[in-house]
This record gives sequence, C-alpha cells and structure tokens, in this order.
Amino acid sequence: MSFAKFVEKIFVPDFMGKFFHIKDSDFTLSNVNNTGLYLHIPFCHSLCPYCPYDKVFYNKPLAYSYVEAVKKEIKLVSSLTGKIVVSSLYIGGGTPTTITEKLPEIIKVFRDNFQFDGGIFIETSPYDITDEKMRILKDIGVSMVSIGIQSFQNKFLKLIGRNYDKETAYKSVRIVQRHFDNINIDLMFSLPLESVSDFYFDLKEAVKNGVNQITAYPLFTFPYSKAGKLLKVKNVKLPPFFTRKSMFELMYNYLTSENFSPVSVWGFKRGKLPEFSSVTRTRYIGFGASAGTKVKNAFYMNTFSVPHYIEKISNGKFAEVVKMDYTDLMDNYYWLYWRLYETRIPINEFEKRFSSGIEKRAKALIKLLFTLHMLKREDNYYALTRRGMFYVHLMQNHFSMNYIGKVWSEMMQEPEPKEILL
Repeated sequence: MSFAKFVEKIFVPDFMGKFFHIKDSDFTLSNVNNTGLYLHIPFCHSLCPYCPYDKVFYNKPLAYSYVEAVKKEIKLVSSLTGKIVVSSLYIGGGTPTTITEKLPEIIKVFRDNFQFDGGIFIETSPYDITDEKMRILKDIGVSMVSIGIQSFQNKFLKLIGRNYDKETAYKSVRIVQRHFDNINIDLMFSLPLESVSDFYFDLKEAVKNGVNQITAYPLFTFPYSKAGKLLKVKNVKLPPFFTRKSMFELMYNYLTSENFSPVSVWGFKRGKLPEFSSVTRTRYIGFGASAGTKVKNAFYMNTFSVPHYIEKISNGKFAEVVKMDYTDLMDNYYWLYWRLYETRIPINEFEKRFSSGIEKRAKALIKLLFTLHMLKREDNYYALTRRGMFYVHLMQNHFSMNYIGKVWSEMMQEPEPKEILL
C-alpha cells in the first residue's frame, strides 16, 4: 500500500464529508478578522489542455460584466463582515492580467471595504506580460508576480499547448524584473517524453534568470481536462515513478545547492522576501466564479459558471452555491495537511491542536513519519526531509486527483449541484 493510500485509509472516512446545495440566505461569515482574500479571474487568451482550473476564452464584453459583478460581490460580502483586517490578497486564474486595465477599479473597491495588512500577489503568463501592464500592477500595490513559464523549451511548450515560444518566456522574466523584486516562476515536470536532463535544463534556466522563488509541479492529468482525455485516447504515457522521483530529488539537491530553501513540497525560495502561495492560508474569503471560502467550521464554493455568477451577483445574491460543514477536529487536520505542504509543522501549535488524549492519530502519524525518515526536528518545528517531501508531494497529488478533482468536475457540469459526496 502506498503512503498516500495509507493516509487516505486512516483519515478520510472520518474527515471527508459532503458538499450540499445552499440557499442565498444560508451563506454567513463571522469571526473572520485577519483572514486572507482570493479573487478568481477566469479569462484566458488560450485554454491550455492540462489546466484543471475554471477558465473561459477572453471576451471583452463578458470580462467587463464580470468585473462589475466582482465589485458588487466585494460590497455584498463586506456587508456581512464589516471592514475587517485582511492578511493578503491572492489573484489567480485563468490569467488575471487579461483584465489588467480593470484591476485598479477592483483593488479600489477591495481597499474601500477591507483594511489591508499584507501583500497582493498575482499570477500571469508570458504571452500576457508588457511593461505597461507591470506598471499598472505596481501602481495598485501588487507585491509579487508569479509567471507561468512551465518550460524554457519549445518542444514542451508546444506539447502542453502554450501559445508562446521560449524567447517570449525569457523576455517575460526580464520585463517583470524591471518592475518587481519578488518573482516566482512556475515550472512543470513529469511531462510525456521528458527526461531528467530536460527538467534539469529548465531548473538551471530559472535559477540563471535570477528569480527568488521557483515552484515546480508535476503534470496534473485531471480526467475532465483535455490532457486527461488525451492520455486516455492516445495512450500517452507519463514518466514512470522512479523517473519522477529522480526529477524531484534533482530539484531538491540542485536548488538547495543554489541557496534556495523549501517553502512547500513543490516550491523553493531564496532570500527573505515573502513566499508565494495561494493555498496555505488557514482562513480565506473567495471572490469570483469558482472561488472558495474557508472559515473555521465551513467551506463554501462559488458557482463555476461565469454567466451564472454574473446573474446571481447582479440580482443581489451571493455566489456561494455549496457548503461543506467542518468540525473543530476536521479544521485541525486541515491545518496539519497544509503545514505538511509547507514542509514545517510548528510544534507548539501542533501540541495545542492535538493535545494528549484528544486525538491520537495525529501523533501516531508524526511518529510514523519519523520512523520512515520523512520527518526531523529543527528548533521548534517538525520539518520534512527530502524523502518526506517527495512522499507528501505524492500524497498531495493523490488527494488532489481523487477529491479536489471530483468536486471541480461536478461543479463544472452544474452551476448549482445538489450534492457532492467525497
């Protein structure tokens, strides 16, 4: 039995519930001060076949209607929360910079309705980067930019359906560097026909280009994505387990030798600037189609349908259409899951959440990770070893495919699903 399936067998039966349909009046928020914010911009100029996220082709009238809906949603949500302090704003997609000219309007509404006490982070793609767009992002207070490079090799850019070449990829990094110091590059590995030396080339190019964070993740072949369907139809094979393991170990050894340190099982950072991550915040409120909202005892999801999202908000209704209830224990395991993702578990907080006699499985898991040489102690933290990072990386991949993938698949089929069983 694999490590991922072992963890699934022990924990999932008790901690995976179901999403159920909610009425507009059932969406509530309380005690959410110092939470994070997430904004989803679903528009792209090109729909990449491997991408599992909620996205649509850019259409100016639709995009501008969407912007107006987002501004109304911010005001609607703040009517529940009041002008709370927020720790950060992450803008993802899609390609958020397809509507760069409208982002100042959105950010103004955010600042009018919330008190910012943290950074603004945004994703973009090489084909959508210009000096003018970067100036606008700088002016509205963006503090970090993540560029979805994926590869510096034309053969792989073509394979994964990117609509730019390697020269554009290099140029995009140079443009962003003229305006920002804090830059993340996304790379993909475990691509069909990719060798370890191919991945090494991309890692070296990322380091050589001087960015301070590199996030490298494997190809996610969600069944409903075009890439997932292609694998079924054409029987395209991904690299075998040991090739993938070699790629991961290469990434760890090379980047740590270049003074990068792990900030997640897929991400490495050099220097003291803040790390780039959208998923590790304990609490967050989501805006836009497909955005999620995680509060202490509930997880909500907005409708994935862009037209339905616009319609609901235009009618003065909230966009949240499904909810999963969380117990305090589930909330603690959610916290532990993402601390494993970050590779470091604060010991004092762990002991507080899983005090002796209340929940023994968490401590048993920690003991098992030590026995398997996946965990070590560093000062006031439990820290994943290189081996631990790889196997937690596989576990996260497994959970994404089997649980997140199922939810997204059903949300993409129905604007308001009646029930989603996990």
